[in-house]
Amino acid sequence: MDIKNKSKPSLVMRILAVVVAVLLACTPAIAMADMVGIDVSGWQASNVTCTASYDFAVVKVSQGVGFENSSWRTQAKCVTDRGKSLGLYHYAGGNNAEAEADYFVGRARDYIGRAVLVLDWESYQNAQWGNSDWVRRFVQRVHTLTGVWPMVYVQASALGQIPGDVRANCGLWVAQYASNAPTGYQSRPWNYAVYGEAMRQYSGTGVVNTWSPIDLNIFRGEGWQWDLYANPTGGSTPPA
Repeated sequence: MDIKNKSKPSLVMRILAVVVAVLLACTPAIAMADMVGIDVSGWQASNVTCTASYDFAVVKVSQGVGFENSSWRTQAKCVTDRGKSLGLYHYAGGNNAEAEADYFVGRARDYIGRAVLVLDWESYQNAQWGNSDWVRRFVQRVHTLTGVWPMVYVQASALGQIPGDVRANCGLWVAQYASNAPTGYQSRPWNYAVYGEAMRQYSGTGVVNTWSPIDLNIFRGEGWQWDLYANPTGGSTPPA
């Protein structure tokens, strides 16, 4: 190219270039995509996490002080074998809070520091439903045993049962559905982020590949943020 023969840009063109540069400088950074995922229990087949599409999967480990999901180890292994993000949850049965935390951690111990831990706080088969202090005692015991604060799953209408100090330490996983119509993954489900939640469950009638119905969720963050819920120190060794 012969630079000498290039004409100089007109005044209009130079002004336009400056305007474009200013607009680009003022454009906010585009956030990385949130993560989409499923949660499963013994109601689903043991190979559900081996074939479904997801960024993360949360697997039920236990309930109360005597129930263990017989498929959870297979379901959890498929998640980690595929290089996906794993969560493990305990369904509150309303027995002694510390005893239930011990029961959960005793089974999930091999995954401490690698999986996000979760308390599932619901009314069905939960003798302590409505008792906020039970939630506090459970999460505190899990933290004492593992060094990790678990997330707390709760329906939007019962958020008042989660004490402020628990919210300060634990991420919220809020359940609220716009309808019961079958749906695939959604990037911005109804009432997304209005509760300040870390994660949202927006359907119990989801469709993923050939799996249906299945719970659908969105995690408001990226993989490294998920990992910090699992291992808050960010170190290569799990918490104590």
